[in-house]
Amino acid sequence: MTISVESIKSVEELREACADFRGVATKLRDEVAKAIVGQRAVVDEVFTALFANGHVLLEGVPGLGKTLLVRTLGQALGLKFSRIQFTPDLMPADIIGTQIVVDDAASRHRCFQFRPGPIFAQILLADEVNRASPKTQSALLEAMQEFSVTVGGETRHLERPFLVLATQNPIEQEGTYPLPEAQLDRFLLKVIVPYASREDVGTIVERTTGTSQAAETISQVITPEEIVFAQGLARAVLIAPHVQDYAVRLVLATHPGPDASEFINRMVVVGASPRGGQGLVKAAKVRALMGGRSAASTQDLAAVAPSVLRHRIARSFEADASGVNVDGIIEEIVRTTPRELQP
Repeated sequence: MTISVESIKSVEELREACADFRGVATKLRDEVAKAIVGQRAVVDEVFTALFANGHVLLEGVPGLGKTLLVRTLGQALGLKFSRIQFTPDLMPADIIGTQIVVDDAASRHRCFQFRPGPIFAQILLADEVNRASPKTQSALLEAMQEFSVTVGGETRHLERPFLVLATQNPIEQEGTYPLPEAQLDRFLLKVIVPYASREDVGTIVERTTGTSQAAETISQVITPEEIVFAQGLARAVLIAPHVQDYAVRLVLATHPGPDASEFINRMVVVGASPRGGQGLVKAAKVRALMGGRSAASTQDLAAVAPSVLRHRIARSFEADASGVNVDGIIEEIVRTTPRELQP
């Protein structure tokens, strides 16, 4: 694989690089499938966030394999993995680290020494992130946006690539602190982890309850340097003006107001921000790249719209009372927004 995106000088070279990456994406899926039964769509969306240089909010009930997925990703990607169990008494210093006083044997004086926290990893699992206080949740904001943390007035950069996968339980809300809109908006994707199928549950039970429980070894498929290259390659994927305009119109279609449809004005209180448009384009480019294509299409945008927009739309009371969920609203927006405007 080419390691320098700058070395790609023509559309033909870009097309070849994207076609080559399709094989890498297939190997990654196959390697993760050794440990993760089913959940193909969830795995692909996590890969999408990684190669788009974004972060993922995973929502699903306990026991669906979210922690195993993150650990397996770390092994297949060759990245350092860290896990933080968020609890109400968790403090920001428990995440980013703290300054401690140590004795310097050479000078015989005491000095401050930084002890890094678990955030200094490359794949960070923030388990049940909505159980920590807003103050502790905010400790993730700088790391997610700037890829750095500041302690004692000194900024320390995190090692690239850096991916945060935060989980939350959609059912049990007692003792939780809902994520503020500013923090939700920093997640590129919100991925719903569904229940496993009958066949998948049977395979899981067979693997984990029999006498032969030897776990398959997960091999590293891609290096961190190649991941950074793939992130640059994803940005180089082409997008036609009318395709980009479709992304813009999808975002604008989420906004209630005089130009919005009656359905949106009734069902939506707050629509997606411009960051939602950025997310649509970045995720669509990665989807094209993983398919071996050098240009994103309107089909790519429509496919990634639910995971990019579902945490950026606030429903109205009428929508809640009517049982209309966010995915239903997005489905209607995608259905009614024309792929191309007639001249």
